Amino acid sequence: MAKKKKEKKGGKRMKKRELVELIIGYFRNKPETTVSAKQLHQALKLTTHPLKMLCSDIIKEMLEDNFLTEPERGRFRLNDKGQILTGTFQRKSNGKNSFIPDDGGEPIFIAERNSAHAMNNDKVKVALSARRKKRTPEGEVIEILERANETFVGTLKVSKNYAFLLTESSTLANDIFIPKEKLKGGKDGDKAVVKITEWPDESKNPFGQVIDILGKAGDNTTEMHAILAEYGLPYIYPASVEAAADKIPADITPEDYAEREDFRDVVTFTIDPKDAKDFDDALSIRPLKPGLWEVGVHIADVSHYVKEGGIIDKEAVKRGTSVYLVDRTVPMLPERLCNFICSLRPDEEKLAFSVIFEMDDHAVVKNYRIRHTVIKSNRRFAYEEAQQIIETGEGDYKYEILELNRLAQQLREKRMAAGSIDFDRTEVKFEIDEKGKPVSVYFKESKEANKLIEEFMLLANRTVAEHIGKVPKNRKPKVFPYRIHDLPDPEKLDNLNQFIAKFGYKIRTTGNKTEVSKSLNYLLSEVKGKKEENLIETVSIRTMQKARYSIYNIGHYGLGFDFYTHFTSPIRRYPDLMVHRLLTRYMAGGRSVQADKYETLCEHSSDMEQTAASAERASIKYKQVEFMSERIGNVYDGVISGITEWGLYVEINENKCEGMIPIRDLDNDYYEFDEKNYCLIGRRRHRKFNLGDPIRIKVAKANLVKKQLDFAWVE
Repeated sequence: MAKKKKEKKGGKRMKKRELVELIIGYFRNKPETTVSAKQLHQALKLTTHPLKMLCSDIIKEMLEDNFLTEPERGRFRLNDKGQILTGTFQRKSNGKNSFIPDDGGEPIFIAERNSAHAMNNDKVKVALSARRKKRTPEGEVIEILERANETFVGTLKVSKNYAFLLTESSTLANDIFIPKEKLKGGKDGDKAVVKITEWPDESKNPFGQVIDILGKAGDNTTEMHAILAEYGLPYIYPASVEAAADKIPADITPEDYAEREDFRDVVTFTIDPKDAKDFDDALSIRPLKPGLWEVGVHIADVSHYVKEGGIIDKEAVKRGTSVYLVDRTVPMLPERLCNFICSLRPDEEKLAFSVIFEMDDHAVVKNYRIRHTVIKSNRRFAYEEAQQIIETGEGDYKYEILELNRLAQQLREKRMAAGSIDFDRTEVKFEIDEKGKPVSVYFKESKEANKLIEEFMLLANRTVAEHIGKVPKNRKPKVFPYRIHDLPDPEKLDNLNQFIAKFGYKIRTTGNKTEVSKSLNYLLSEVKGKKEENLIETVSIRTMQKARYSIYNIGHYGLGFDFYTHFTSPIRRYPDLMVHRLLTRYMAGGRSVQADKYETLCEHSSDMEQTAASAERASIKYKQVEFMSERIGNVYDGVISGITEWGLYVEINENKCEGMIPIRDLDNDYYEFDEKNYCLIGRRRHRKFNLGDPIRIKVAKANLVKKQLDFAWVE
């Protein structure tokens, strides 16, 4: 009788799904074991005939799904090849988490219940569930290998007995519980940085402690620091590093003068944005004989002051780059170095690392030399001042500026003819009052003065890269950081072609790289001044790969250069500092450096560049929302700049601020998202919203916490 009862409990009522879970669990716990069906029946106490038959069916399906293998006839084991994967966990606040395998496979869905409280970008080990036909693969986090980030930014909600951090991250749906004794003096409404200390299995909310109080929510400096903290970027400079910089002497020694080429008597000047303080680069020019010019590109000699492995260098490595938020610069180097000792300020003698060109009237480089120099800038120009001289032919050093501009235009012409792509984006800038509040929006365009500087910087960077990288066929080039840019993905080019066809344009998607890039240039020149210009430029940029740093040179597709590096901004970019040091070493006959160390530094620099760019975009977005929050109810003309299944993104023509019309608010029809054609289509009335369509909107909501604008469609 007892046996019958047991069979009933363990047998007849078991559903297929339950048995699948049991079998998966058994093989996961014994990944090395090979068993027969009979042994499996015994281990799982499957005593009835129907259960044994069901088990056989499931084993058959698991073999087809590659969850199990059959190493010998009738014996089965877990197929651990491809079933246990390592990779990156990506948390979404809506619970639709995903896992990106290290081997570059397709993303795998991880339900919240199977996430083991993994955090965004954690390195994890995942077990794939047995796949069912026509079902997307699912996984379960079985081990957290490495935490990516344990700190979060948000607003403190403090009550009598407990406190929470209300997080702003789109990657964490749960607020963080903070015991009162771990508040570090934080008050209700303060912005804070909180570290997660534990997340018990049975708890919905993680536990944390306050690391830093940023200030009151809504205060400008607080909000800018919060953006930096959110991206893991430093918002204060360590006092120990500042102290080390204060000890560096600014004097130039007799030995420095003796071992450098002297350019102090050659006309030299800097051209920078009007609010710049760190002048990385200066230009000099003088005639050598009729039809032959000497042009010097002089770069701040940061490596003379910042020694590898020192406290200042270690901080610079960590930061990787200066970060330019809307209202402030967060420098890579201490202020004494970036704005004073290294900055090429007017009427001050400065140490530089220079590429000096001899070029004819047609901007053909006849000769060049790379030297450590001493310079003295005669004048500091803002771009607007240099532009006025170019346009009017009048002003200080007009002879030199006009000659440099003439040469730069020829360099640019040759570069474009060789297949360099002409992305010339308009930047959105804010006029900000003394409290950091945006009072107006303006657009920064790249004019001739900007292009003059750009061409000579490109020439110097390319020359330095060729100097080290171009070696005879039988010689191996020395280890050196290059700025590389891969060819666009052909599929993305096809998508771009389909998209621009709606506006009546087309590009080449096949042929050699010069033909494709020339065709892209033709497109970009065709859309100049048209209403779709910004949109088509944006979509075109998205088809491009991201440029990055690497010691393995593949050339720079966007510029059309076989060799390219970054040499011209060592005050604000770490790769340029590496390039200066290696150039000095190799010019002195030094041996090649260790490849792995420099590739790791290149990868880190690329990552930090992306992180800084994300923070910069977030600060612009914040100011856009702040600016528009005083314009609720205003009606504007815009253009549809993005389409997703949850709504339409619209960019306002007048100020380039972008917001969204949620699909739920398009209530005159039921709209469906057509992903292939970038459009929303109404089911009943067949009204269509296309990318690039003009549209009239009303500003409905401005959410500063989420940096989000909601628009309403004005029919």
